[in-house]
Amino acid sequence: MTVQSGKKLNWLDRELPEGLVVDAAWLEAHGYSRSLRSQYVAAGWLEQPTRGVFRRPRGSLSWEQVVISLQAVLHIPVSVGGRTALELQGYAHYLSQSLQVIQLYGDTKLPGWVSKLSAGSNFEFHNRTRFLPKIDQTTGKLSLSAHVLDESENTQPGALRITRWGQWNWPLVISSPERAILELLDELPNKETFHLVDVMMEGLVNVSPNRMQQLLEAATSIKVKRLFFFFADRHRHRWLDHIVRDKIDLGKGKRMIFKGGKLDLKYHITVPEDLNAVQ
Repeated sequence: MTVQSGKKLNWLDRELPEGLVVDAAWLEAHGYSRSLRSQYVAAGWLEQPTRGVFRRPRGSLSWEQVVISLQAVLHIPVSVGGRTALELQGYAHYLSQSLQVIQLYGDTKLPGWVSKLSAGSNFEFHNRTRFLPKIDQTTGKLSLSAHVLDESENTQPGALRITRWGQWNWPLVISSPERAILELLDELPNKETFHLVDVMMEGLVNVSPNRMQQLLEAATSIKVKRLFFFFADRHRHRWLDHIVRDKIDLGKGKRMIFKGGKLDLKYHITVPEDLNAVQ
């Protein structure tokens, strides 16, 4: 290899940790031509988990490595949310430890190659601005070297938070429990079950009333907000007393959410027969 090529390999060693993935456009933008990429693959310095995607070899590819690559290397605004975020934060102890479907939320569609990767789990994408405001992430890009010194520094704009993954403590951006439960409720009844949501809501003992209040006031989905209060009332968590309901628009009229269910007279939504407004 030439001296110049050696410098490029050294740069990759620093900027692309083993196991993380980047696409051809990222490498091209940093001066790695198609022919040079081919040389690196042939020499075993890079591997291609799918067409147009590259990584420095390190064991099998995990879904966490894919998401961290999107967030902290490619700087694509995406976060782990909904059911997955709640599971990662310990709100589903009874479920399998192996996450089969990873719920991702973003402002724009993910690159097509993400769904073609074999990372032990499938990815399901959602538009995170569907019923909540767009998250302002212009103040700085997430870095692999970002450090969280204490719990208060975990919180990111839009009720997101940073967790740590792997031996290098790489940052992984996920929805806070307050945001994740609303994202989960949005999936009722077609992709999630009332029973699962009920169990998740029962476990939401430590919720920030202030964060929950802000999200509920900003949410535009009447369905989500009514379902939230329906389940919250069932479990009578102490934090619910600190939510100012008068500031939250619950709309008017009835909403048929569960076909063939019964009408909850308080929130005017149809729910399964075996669920009561109050336990």
